[in-house]
Amino acid sequence: MAQENLTTKVTEFVLLGLSQNPKWNFILFLIFLTIYVTTWLGNLTIIFTVISTHQLHTPMYFLLANLAALDISDSTVTALKLLAGLLSHPNTISYDWCIAQIFFFHVTGASVDFLLTVMAVDRYLAIYKPLQYLIIMNQGVCIRLIAAVWLGGFVHSIVQIGILIQLPFCGPNILDNFYCDIPQVVKLACTDTYITELLMVSNSGLIVAAMFFVLLVSYSVILVKIRTHITEGKHKALSTCTAHMVVLSLNFGPGIFIYDRPFKVFPGDKIVQVMYTLITPMLNPMIFTLRNTEMKNAMRKLKRKIVSSRSRIFARKNPLSLDFTEK
Repeated sequence: MAQENLTTKVTEFVLLGLSQNPKWNFILFLIFLTIYVTTWLGNLTIIFTVISTHQLHTPMYFLLANLAALDISDSTVTALKLLAGLLSHPNTISYDWCIAQIFFFHVTGASVDFLLTVMAVDRYLAIYKPLQYLIIMNQGVCIRLIAAVWLGGFVHSIVQIGILIQLPFCGPNILDNFYCDIPQVVKLACTDTYITELLMVSNSGLIVAAMFFVLLVSYSVILVKIRTHITEGKHKALSTCTAHMVVLSLNFGPGIFIYDRPFKVFPGDKIVQVMYTLITPMLNPMIFTLRNTEMKNAMRKLKRKIVSSRSRIFARKNPLSLDFTEK
C-alpha cells in the first residue's frame, strides 16, 4: 500500500476556502464581488484618465497607470477562483491549474513590488534631479523599465515554479486556503521539504523584506529633502510620497508576513491573504486618487467632457427634443 501510495500522483486539490457555511458563503460572495468590481472600476478609471488627459502624460502617471493594470491582473488571478469556490461544493482545482495560478500570482505580485521600487526611483529623481528629470525619465526609459518589471516578475515566478514542480504529490490533497499558493502546496509534498522551504523563503520572503527596508529608507531620505529644501510644491510632493509609503506598507507588509517565515499555518493567515490579494488592489487607486488633486481634477474634466459628448450625440439623434428645449 505504501508503494502504491507513493506512485499515485495527485491530479487535483480541494480548497477549503474561507467558510464551510453556505449562508456565509453567499454573503462573502456578494462582499468580494463588490470588492472585485470596485477594483476594476477604480483602476480602469485611472488608466483611462491617464491615457485621455494630455497633462498626465508624465513618467509618474505612466507608472501609476501600469500599477493600475497590474492591480487588475493581480486581483483577477485569485478573485475569480474565490468567487467560483464560494458558490460550489466541493471547491476543487486541478494540479495543472493550481500550478498555473501560482505562476501568474507570483508574476503579477512580484511585478507590483518591482514597479513600486521603480516608482520610488522616479520620485527620487523628480525631487533630487528636477532639471534633468524629464531627460532621464524619457519615454524610452519608462517603457524599458516597465519591460524590466514584467521580466523580473517572470523570472521570480519561474524559479518558484521550477522548484515546486519537482516535488512529488501523492496525497493528501486538501489546501486550507481559497487559492493555490506555495506555502500550503509545498506542505502537501510526499518528501522532506526543508531545503525547498528555505529556497522559497530566500526567493520570496527575504527579497521582499530587503526591498521594503530599502524603500522605506529611500522615502525617508526623500521626505527629509522635501521638508528641508523644497518650498514650491512642497505639499504636493509630501502628499505623493505619503501615498506611495501607504501603498508600500499595504503591499509589502502582508507579503513579509506570509513569505518571510517557515511555512507554518497561523490563525490570521487567511485574513492577511484576503488583504494582500483582494483589498490592496482595490485600495491602491483610492489612495492615489483621493490624495492627488491633479488626478481628481483630470477625472472631473474627463467626466464633464464625456457627459457633454453624450449630450451632443443625443441632440443629433433627437433634433425635435433639441428644438423643444430651445423653445
